[in-house]
Amino acid sequence: MANTILRLPDVKQKTGQSRSTIYDKVQRGEFPAPVKIGERAVGWVEAEVDAWVRDRIKARDRVAS
Repeated sequence: MANTILRLPDVKQKTGQSRSTIYDKVQRGEFPAPVKIGERAVGWVEAEVDAWVRDRIKARDRVAS
């Protein structure tokens, strides 16, 4: 399994969340933490972001049933 690193624009597109919401959820432990990829750059592991999205879908489906 490849661990692709996504930059913020890609994370925003995949999740539909704004920058501030993503960072707020990271602070609260509700979203995967970014990894440092440079002196002033961070990214998110794509598999972790995808798992977060799948969890949101599962939570929705549990409520709906």
